[in-house]
Amino acid sequence: MALTSVYSTNKVVPMSQPSPFSVSRMALCQFLIDVQQLSRPFKETDPTPSDVLTLIQQLECVQLDAVSIVEKNQHLVLAARLPGYHPSLLNHLLSEGNVFEFWANAACVLPMEDYPLLKPIRQRRQELLQPQLDTYSSIVQEVLNMVEKEGPLPSRAFQSSDRVHGYWDNKAATTKVTSHVLNLLTDSGQLRVVRREGNERFFDLTARTIPKALLDLSDKMPLIDATRGLIDKYLRAYRIIDPTDARFGWLKLRAKERQHVVKQKCEEGSLTPIAIEGVRRSYYMSTEDVDWLQRYERNHKKNTDDPIRFLPPLDNLLWRRERIADLFDFHYRWEIYTPRAKRQYGAFAMPILDGTRLIGRMDPQLDRTHRQLHVRLQLESTITKTPSLQNRLHQAINDFADFHCAQKVVIANTEN
Repeated sequence: MALTSVYSTNKVVPMSQPSPFSVSRMALCQFLIDVQQLSRPFKETDPTPSDVLTLIQQLECVQLDAVSIVEKNQHLVLAARLPGYHPSLLNHLLSEGNVFEFWANAACVLPMEDYPLLKPIRQRRQELLQPQLDTYSSIVQEVLNMVEKEGPLPSRAFQSSDRVHGYWDNKAATTKVTSHVLNLLTDSGQLRVVRREGNERFFDLTARTIPKALLDLSDKMPLIDATRGLIDKYLRAYRIIDPTDARFGWLKLRAKERQHVVKQKCEEGSLTPIAIEGVRRSYYMSTEDVDWLQRYERNHKKNTDDPIRFLPPLDNLLWRRERIADLFDFHYRWEIYTPRAKRQYGAFAMPILDGTRLIGRMDPQLDRTHRQLHVRLQLESTITKTPSLQNRLHQAINDFADFHCAQKVVIANTEN
């Protein structure tokens, strides 16, 4: 669908582009930390499934990832905001149908009520994957028949000696054809993951596991309305956006389409340009957030003795690396795909958040056999390691170890 049909001048009263709202980087950092729920006071009681669901709704979605050097990304995102969090809480929400997994920023877990808004992504992925589904049509039908009759089923329930090039096969074809078909059906929205047990996913038919009211709403919702709703969801998730972001709107838009959407939303008054001191890149934010941001401009918070938090590589705050560099003066790259000899910080180096500052990286490795957590700390050269900071770093590392049920912590380096 052309974005001109979604955001066109005949839908709004044309107005001139609003003047940029001037703001300091400090105020924006404070604003982002708060809206990303990273300044939440630590509760004395452990979180409930309801607490986790509320947090996911506030964040709009949480990115999934299979890398397990320590705990997986989705659980680290939630644990950084909810001390006492346990992965079983998210798995409970999934099995109870409170959340679902699909593509948004990437593979994500989302509140179930957002299912209709993902209609544009489902349609795009169905069109993209249909040629492959046609290639394996007989296997596709076998899998769907089996799931319909016996589901929900784990991938191990589908046996095949045939190997094909799956998503992660670089050279040799090593993926079971049934596993590849399961991925295709899930990514096209015909199947969905309805629960997880450890590393195992259980699949069932989307048509019988999404509430009927949401399926009906999705069917009836015009694609234009779903597209608008999805763009608004993206804006709420990012809060501070720039149209050069290729993930803008989660719709695979071309540069001119992204610019068109931003222009139209500015004209209708729902988006406001912001001018950030010392930053050349053009940013925008929801107009309804401007008053909120002004309060941060008037009342700068000082970094005091806030708890240290370790952010996983795919944390919501880190989704736009250029924004992190512009606002926090922190340059971050996930080095897991960098050859070992060329890594500077480590395969899973996690940014260290101290109040509103990103002060360095913590590279963890979990030895599950011996229940040991190995940690390498590297602070930015501008950071002074005070006794207070050292104490809070060690407390945060111990909390991180407890979350992973590690009985021993080995800190390789605590120097700048």
